[in-house]
Amino acid sequence: MTTTLRPDGAEEPGVGGGRTQRWHVMVNGRRVGGLRTNAWARSGRYPGEICELEIAEPDRRRGRGTVAVLAAEEVLRSWGCVRAQLLVPAGATVALRLAQTLGYVEQMRNLDKDLGELPPLPAGLTAHPMTEQEFPAWRQTAIDGYRADLVAGGLGADEAATRAAEDHRRALPAGLGTVGTVLRRLRDADGTVLGTVWVTLHQDRHPDGGSIAWVMVVEVAPEHRGRGHGRALMHLAERECLRAGVRHLGLNVFSTNAVAIGLYESLGYRPTRYVLNKPLL
Repeated sequence: MTTTLRPDGAEEPGVGGGRTQRWHVMVNGRRVGGLRTNAWARSGRYPGEICELEIAEPDRRRGRGTVAVLAAEEVLRSWGCVRAQLLVPAGATVALRLAQTLGYVEQMRNLDKDLGELPPLPAGLTAHPMTEQEFPAWRQTAIDGYRADLVAGGLGADEAATRAAEDHRRALPAGLGTVGTVLRRLRDADGTVLGTVWVTLHQDRHPDGGSIAWVMVVEVAPEHRGRGHGRALMHLAERECLRAGVRHLGLNVFSTNAVAIGLYESLGYRPTRYVLNKPLL
């Protein structure tokens, strides 16, 4: 039997000059599932994405998914993509094994939490809005840190630098004045900055209903790490969400950051999706 992809409608333009296409997975002319391919234009090079993969139950465990992903990779290559990203929902253990068998390596994972009542900040700690004077230096530090994480996750240095700068530019087009942006600094009794948290309250829809906000950056100053300030910053982020009427908070964490993963899990955050990468040679 022959497994192929067939377009499910017309190709559509993607964000920032990219492209997106939904496909039927076919076996000898019979639809057995579907998937979507996405690509984004960055500096003349396209990173690609394969998502929304589903195979009907009667056709699972027959190699349909494997062939469909390989065919989707060929689509991305024909679009000029040099890297493929595969999105796998948490709990989809078969799909995760398939991705690993095909050479995909986990780069990051998405987590979220349903928010409830929160404890106050520890005694002697206070939260303050970031000032316009503090913002430029913080932003450059945040971009540099994100670039380093992307390189650690497998991206080349040039691609990582471009993506880090462009992602920050899109997320904070008006700096501190960007709608839905919360930037808070945690200080001790002497006014020393212990860390910073950035939350975006654009309020995407949560699968369980309601809205979900996102932690973009949570960072403790190197000389103040290991003292529970990361936990305090996360509680601060959660309080900001509840104040805005948002009861779900999500975040992305790079898979190499075992310390951060341990912190988030101890706070009740659970994986919702895994993001895996593979170079398209």
